Amino acid sequence: MTHSTEARLADVSLPAGLEAFSGVTARAPHLATQTQKHGRKLAASLEDAIRASGLKNGMTISFHHAFREGDKTINFVVDKLAAMGFRDLTLAPSSLLSCNFPLIEHIKSGVIRRIYTSGMRGKLADAISHGLMETPINVHSHGGRVHLIDRGELTLDVAFLGVSTADVFGNANAISGRSRCGSLGYAMVDAARAGKVILLAEEIVPFPNAPASIRQDQVDFVVKVDQIGDPSKISVGAARMTSNPRELLIARLAAEVMEHAGLFEEGFSLQTGTGGSATATTRFLEDRMVKKGIKAAFALGGITGPIVDLHQKGLIGRIIDTQSFDAVAAESLRVNPEHWEISTNTYANLTSKGAYCDRVDMVILSALEIDLDFNVNVITGSDGVMRGASGGHSDVAAGAALAIVVGPLIRSRIPTVVEKCTTVVTPGETIGVLVTDHGIAVNPNRPEVAERLKAAGLPVMTIEELYARAISLTGKPQPIEFLDRVVGLIRYRDGTVIDAVRQVKG
Repeated sequence: MTHSTEARLADVSLPAGLEAFSGVTARAPHLATQTQKHGRKLAASLEDAIRASGLKNGMTISFHHAFREGDKTINFVVDKLAAMGFRDLTLAPSSLLSCNFPLIEHIKSGVIRRIYTSGMRGKLADAISHGLMETPINVHSHGGRVHLIDRGELTLDVAFLGVSTADVFGNANAISGRSRCGSLGYAMVDAARAGKVILLAEEIVPFPNAPASIRQDQVDFVVKVDQIGDPSKISVGAARMTSNPRELLIARLAAEVMEHAGLFEEGFSLQTGTGGSATATTRFLEDRMVKKGIKAAFALGGITGPIVDLHQKGLIGRIIDTQSFDAVAAESLRVNPEHWEISTNTYANLTSKGAYCDRVDMVILSALEIDLDFNVNVITGSDGVMRGASGGHSDVAAGAALAIVVGPLIRSRIPTVVEKCTTVVTPGETIGVLVTDHGIAVNPNRPEVAERLKAAGLPVMTIEELYARAISLTGKPQPIEFLDRVVGLIRYRDGTVIDAVRQVKG
């Protein structure tokens, strides 16, 4: 065949850069045998896959956090990278949780030098808030992460993605198998954009595995592992369901705001975020929807059991899921054709060709602090330590027709309504209503909403009045003592820096 090609091209002068054909497998040796062709992606070990990926010191590694506090992939992989001698890596997970505290030692030893994340909690966040890292971390929103990748600031060299099932060619999902987290909305972004993609799969199933949340044409290597995560720990912490009477009171008031704000009509859309009151609001919508005889067109975002329940009762048309917050949501995604899995690009990237958050009518969001200008802090606590996540907060607040923030007026003798936020994550101009257990405040830029809520007899106050009430109960808190050193940069969803987190003194 080679001789024939040479004869055919003997009198042809090939343009610069072109080469003559030299055999079917000359440029694709993996096609030489059926065994090589079918099994080329299945690595014998994680070490083999890492070596084959071409990962080098100073590169960027990424992960998804769909298992939340049950994640077992991030710590396992970084431990392995440390044992293999890697250093100066940029860690770029979709978010970090309390379970990721073992990363502290890898930061100290120089394995990890930089971090991009939606948030962090626990011992890791405390250590970084007190100056653990030389370089400030970058805290982005879910949509903002995709934007940073697409504009070239954040380059994902190797993505390590935990999946419950995969075939040897890389078709994978997290709705079949043992450890099911449901939607792989974060992982879908990394699979589409990373230079190399390594799947860590609990179960290798016959080809072709379907549905394929992550597709074979996106995957370089597949590694069999014992466990990727514990699904029972997904719905804890921020994603918990609440039975707290105060949180339920706030949730009921939030549902009344949704009912009377002017958007509660046939075909409306909604999202409920994390936090006890936010997730519980869904439970108070059913009677109101039935009484008015309306149905929501879709529910978006992190999906919970109560959203699934409303859908099964015919009150929500479709469920659009970028993260499943409990086992009920994960099972619904598996069996229900009207429950759709979407990536965070489709969910909330402002530079995508179409983000679902731009089509949401009302969203319920939580807050650690909200100030007199309605700016919201979901990152730092009353001690200045990072203990939260940007998540989709600023994304959906900007996209929704009405963003409703819920939270107690006081937490542990600390006001939630403050004169000035410790850290601004979501700008006040995008927030419409604040709902607390002591009353409701409406942003002055939404006078029509205030009029409707007052007409409905709801306890509407100014935010200044709520602030005064909080201070009368707690006294004015002492200012947090910070050092000048910046430990974190808060990135707005468009990539700009909206605030900085400084090192906590002491």
